[in-house]
Amino acid sequence: MLDVTALGELLIDFAPVGAGEDGYPTLAAKPGGAPPNYLAALAAYGAKTALLAKVGDDSFGRMLINTLTMAGIDTAGIVVDPAVFTTLAFVTLGATGERSFSFARKPGADTNLRFEELELNLIDSAKVFHFGTLSLTHEPAREATKRAVTYAKSRGKLMTFDPNLRASLWSDLAEAKKQILWGLGYADVVKISDEEIDFLWACSGPEGARRLLDDFGVKLAMVTMGAQGALLKNVAAEHQTPCPSVKPVDTTGAGDIFGGAAVSRLLKLGKMPEELDSGDLEVIARFAVTAASLSTQKYGGIPSVPREEEVLSFLETL
Repeated sequence: MLDVTALGELLIDFAPVGAGEDGYPTLAAKPGGAPPNYLAALAAYGAKTALLAKVGDDSFGRMLINTLTMAGIDTAGIVVDPAVFTTLAFVTLGATGERSFSFARKPGADTNLRFEELELNLIDSAKVFHFGTLSLTHEPAREATKRAVTYAKSRGKLMTFDPNLRASLWSDLAEAKKQILWGLGYADVVKISDEEIDFLWACSGPEGARRLLDDFGVKLAMVTMGAQGALLKNVAAEHQTPCPSVKPVDTTGAGDIFGGAAVSRLLKLGKMPEELDSGDLEVIARFAVTAASLSTQKYGGIPSVPREEEVLSFLETL
């Protein structure tokens, strides 16, 4: 029995680790993609996970599969396609570790995933199904995602969703908004940033959390607010936790690690999202915020997931 199966992009992040005399960055290849980052955190914190994705039949694709295996993620649902190249993302970092992305994805392997290629047994055997929006930007991955979401929902899976807006991947931001709103309609648990809330409704994080519950029937809204921490809210309670003080070098994957860490605590509590009280929300929020914050002290997504003992030890000092 699996705890969580996710569907979405599996790719290589080229992250800067320095610069040459001419100012061009020196890049290091790191495993990436929001769903695998999310699953890597869950696996690190005791959950059994699997990924549905596509890579190319190339050296990067094989390296990614090996990395997920080493991270404890089931790779039986990863399709290797010789007709396309593994998707690449080039990351640039600001002075405080904030990142922006440029994608080599015209097309990339991740956008070519087809529903007929999905190992549906990995959805059947999971408690939770997770998806995001990068697999909704292009066909045939959009159809594969939508059919997988409706399949999982019809089988009573707990649905978790990350809007994960990457504006550069959408030719039309109105279409991005449409697809995000579609995803929200299927979600029980949503991890969303305050920037994404502003994009959708031009409102504050707390107001966005209220909209998710009232307008979409979301059972647990988790709003990340950068250095200000996170707000968790359900119908019964809410809790806001600030970020601990760290010196970030790379924020790549921090939001995904927050989401995976939060769902790992939800699974350990053994309650439905709408049943959580304020104490439960505090437990989830503090662990997830701390895990995400510690991850920013290392480069990359999957490689930066802190060990559970490290997170718990750090929490004892707060």
